[in-house]
Amino acid sequence: MSKLADFPITQKWPAAHPERLQLYSLPTPNGVKVSIMLEETALPYEPHLVNFGSNDQLTPEFMSLNPNNKIPAIIDPNGPDGKPLALWESGAILVYLAGKTGKLLPEDVAARYETLQWVMFQMGGVGPMFGQLGFFHKFAGKDFEDKRPRDRYVAESKRLLKVLNERLEGRAWLMGDEYTIADIATWPWVRNLVGFYGAGEIVGFDDFPNLQRVLVEFEKRPAVQRGLNIPARG
Repeated sequence: MSKLADFPITQKWPAAHPERLQLYSLPTPNGVKVSIMLEETALPYEPHLVNFGSNDQLTPEFMSLNPNNKIPAIIDPNGPDGKPLALWESGAILVYLAGKTGKLLPEDVAARYETLQWVMFQMGGVGPMFGQLGFFHKFAGKDFEDKRPRDRYVAESKRLLKVLNERLEGRAWLMGDEYTIADIATWPWVRNLVGFYGAGEIVGFDDFPNLQRVLVEFEKRPAVQRGLNIPARG
């Protein structure tokens, strides 16, 4: 596709600023990774709310962009070689935006791959496990008489929190003094676990002082404060 209007999703979410990167999202832990990244890098973008309440994510227009019907997704009208690029999966989008802007991913090759290691740790562990714990602790899973599924995710979440807490000993951020996409990937999920899911007590969050310290610093960042509410829920 050679221009933004060629993408079917723009029929449902028309672009008021077609020259800007288009973000299709919802302020969930995965969604705000990208809005925070965009705010941190000051890259011009236009957000569009994908409303799960009306099943926007299942519409043909949205699924033409992301067949996996998950947020976030983007279209960059100024992608590689000047051609539009459609992209989904929050981790892939973070890496792309870091490369596009030259920000929040170290230039040093070893540090770059170490950062990506922690992004993958979030994608493969923190996000899925915290999400499952949220289901069993806050939502329908709490009604299950058999508590073994919940306890499994509690135990795994505690283990992952311990890994993060130990990594942060003597470090300001996951990669040391440098704030990176690894932090942008991880902290929305930690914040959601103890906030929206209300699972702080059950995972013993008070036992992880480094996580508490860094979460506070993360939430202080102006770009984070803005990104946590983008797209606006209306």
